[in-house]
Amino acid sequence: MTLAMTLAAAGGPEVLRPCDIEVPAPGRGEALVRQTHVGVNYVDIYFRSGLYPLPSFPATLGLEGAGVVASVGPETDDLKAGNRVAYVGYPLGAYAQERVLPASRLVRVPDAIDLRTACGAMARGLTAHLLLHKVAALQVGDWVLVHAAAGGVGQLVAGWARRLGLRVVGTVGSPAKADLARAAGAEAVFLHGDPNWVEAVRRIADGRGVQLAIDGIGGAMLAQTLGAVRPFGVVASIGQPAGPIPPVAVEALSYPRSIALARPSVLAYANDPVLYREGARDLFAALAEGLVVHVGAEYGLRDAARAHADLEAGRTTGSVLLRID
Repeated sequence: MTLAMTLAAAGGPEVLRPCDIEVPAPGRGEALVRQTHVGVNYVDIYFRSGLYPLPSFPATLGLEGAGVVASVGPETDDLKAGNRVAYVGYPLGAYAQERVLPASRLVRVPDAIDLRTACGAMARGLTAHLLLHKVAALQVGDWVLVHAAAGGVGQLVAGWARRLGLRVVGTVGSPAKADLARAAGAEAVFLHGDPNWVEAVRRIADGRGVQLAIDGIGGAMLAQTLGAVRPFGVVASIGQPAGPIPPVAVEALSYPRSIALARPSVLAYANDPVLYREGARDLFAALAEGLVVHVGAEYGLRDAARAHADLEAGRTTGSVLLRID
């Protein structure tokens, strides 16, 4: 038996309850992982609330974690007991002390990177890799706008973009968060509640707007963001904690804007074996070279409900982790 945080029905943070669950022995192509850290991501809130339906109840949430391989099943030649590993992606079930995962889901963590950092980096780091390397064809000197620039994805995007020679402008919800965004790599930061932020972004980005805009806020923000992008730029919509995104008419993207709208998913990225390994390799290399992962909040496993409440209320910055003691 192992401790897990489970839910019997969709609802608020309070539906997350501690429970002892049975963990099977690893089968063919599988490994049993004793976890040290688990990532809390906004998609977990979508599952918990019922926005994204769960296949059955009781259910254990979580798509990201790190730990040590305890045992392996047959045909897992690339892994052995004692290996340090991290992962992001399906299947659900990370909110637990131990779990069995397909060996193909697990990525070996280099000795120079601690497991806390690896866990804090996987989902947000692969999202940054996807955005900066696949969604748009960016060149040195290009401008990137990232909303929620003090969040986990925002800080990693800003730091990685600067390492690639890109220029970053961010928006945040408060002056205190602006300092975090600047420290991460944004050279200009605006409050997204400021009615003039679109004009300010266009002005600083050569008077024409940015080549890539990343919207992890949703709601009415996407429609505003279209105005901050130069012709032939890209807007990437990656989340909607502010609520549903109103429909966007295709005509609104055409002349004179001529911009592209993308809805990239890190879970789809992680589900592609080639892209997953490529992204993890580049991420760990960047971390070894100095890319910083800011863990803004860390909770015990039993405090998963509080972690959800804080993340949902916007009280966190950076990556949010559950610590497995």
